[in-house]
Amino acid sequence: MPTTTAFRRPAWAGRNYTLLTAAAVVTNLGSHGALIASAFAVLGAGGDGGDVGLVAAARTLPLVLFLLIGGAVADRLPRHRVMVAANALNCVSQAAFAALVLAGEARLWQMMLLSALGGAGQAFFNPAAEGMLLSSVDGEQAGRAFAVFRMAMHGATLGGAALGGAMVAAIGPGWVLAADAAAFALAAALRALLDVKHIPPRAPGGGMLADLREGWREFTGRPWLWGVVVQFSVANAVVGAADAVYGPLVARDHLGGAAPWGLALAFFGAGTVVGALLMTRWQPRRLLFVGTLCVFPLALPSAALAVPVPVGVLCAVMFVTGVTLEVFGVSWMTALHQEIPEEKLSRVSAYDWFGSVALMPAAMALAGPAETAFGRPEALWGCAVLVVVVTAAVLCVPDVRNLRRRTRHVTGAAPGTDTAAGSGSADAERPVGGLG
Repeated sequence: MPTTTAFRRPAWAGRNYTLLTAAAVVTNLGSHGALIASAFAVLGAGGDGGDVGLVAAARTLPLVLFLLIGGAVADRLPRHRVMVAANALNCVSQAAFAALVLAGEARLWQMMLLSALGGAGQAFFNPAAEGMLLSSVDGEQAGRAFAVFRMAMHGATLGGAALGGAMVAAIGPGWVLAADAAAFALAAALRALLDVKHIPPRAPGGGMLADLREGWREFTGRPWLWGVVVQFSVANAVVGAADAVYGPLVARDHLGGAAPWGLALAFFGAGTVVGALLMTRWQPRRLLFVGTLCVFPLALPSAALAVPVPVGVLCAVMFVTGVTLEVFGVSWMTALHQEIPEEKLSRVSAYDWFGSVALMPAAMALAGPAETAFGRPEALWGCAVLVVVVTAAVLCVPDVRNLRRRTRHVTGAAPGTDTAAGSGSADAERPVGGLG
């Protein structure tokens, strides 16, 4: 009589990890199509490159303003409740955006306002989500768990970008925005099921400002942490402007519209999937040194758009960039997981996110004027050069070059104590997620 073997999740894939992964897949399917849809919604309403930049900046500005508060709130309240509330706000804002676009009544100020509401939701969501994910795994398999999470997330990005670009071309951006709203609703339902009983209650503190000061001391006491965040404050700004503003314009003028640009973004997503798969096997000892070397190719897409290269070449460039950037992403998450105490994860994550996106509103708002002043190719070449310069600069920080992988997670370390750099500790698996 034949026997069947029940499917068993790996030991590191607990209930929270599984729910977080499923929710991330859902939101990435929707949001990466919506990024394309929002740009073409602005263009379809008669806007130009400057207007696309203004809408993108409107989303990023509240993200910058509220991130630190969001991190402190996420270290005080149950993180899953913060995530659900943020998802609900994103759902409502995207549904209203979709309704306006479908009705043909969208005005620039309305699109900016709704994008700003979505950015405010993300400001509270991002620190809570990163803290929740980092606390959902433990032990020597943490790196593999993060790599698998990112592989699933980027696989959804791959599908969302390709499907979103095709849907924008076929039925218009409004329906893509509506699908994103539905994705946020489903993700909120999944995240409401998270179990936070394993997370110790936070001890009463001296208030919000005291929490922020404590997080700041933790952040500034680690040169590898603030060094990389400063690096990505510049890199994210220029790459964000290139992707959100110049990319759709180059696609419209030279590549044939939304579908080819969506395909290029999908190849980037495919590269991140391959990079995450690589990181389930590869465990570089010098986490951030290897990761930072793999950031240099982030300059390639801007250079390719500056030429501009044919669609096939652009897709190849985006794929390679995705692979190498994911090596950094997994390494970064690993460093945070092994070095930052659990009770401070969301506040440190908030400072990380704050630094990483602080310059993005200005960069996106100035993308249109920069194109007018210097020309689009020159602006894109400037983006590429800045990525190379700041990435080379961060390699001058000794802790970035020397941070080592370890098998034991740090449960508490005094800010300013170098617990890993040059310690000669044993290798331990560890991945990263996100830019800076």
